Amino acid sequence: MYLSPEKKAVIFKEHGKVETNTGSAEGQVALFTYRIAHLTEHLKKNRKDFSTQLSLQKLVGKRRGILAYLYKKDIERYRAIIKALSLRDIIKQK
Repeated sequence: MYLSPEKKAVIFKEHGKVETNTGSAEGQVALFTYRIAHLTEHLKKNRKDFSTQLSLQKLVGKRRGILAYLYKKDIERYRAIIKALSLRDIIKQK
C-alpha cells in the first residue's frame, strides 16, 4: 500500500500543523499532491490504464478547487502552500 496511515500522518503533520487536523486545506492539498505524483508515475508505466487516468483528472480538479478556495480566503496561506509543494500558480488573477 503506497499511502499508509503513518505516511498520511506525516503529510498532515508537515502541512496541516498537527497530524489529527485532516480537514485543513493545506493538508488536503499536500495529500492530493502526493497521490497525484504517485498516479502520474503509475500512468507513465501503464499508458492504457484509463480508470487511473480518470481518477488522476478528478484529483487534479479537487486540488485545484481547494487551491482556488485558499486563494479567495487567505492569499498568504495559498502562497505558502504553493511554495512548500513547489506547485505552479494556477489561479488566474482578474
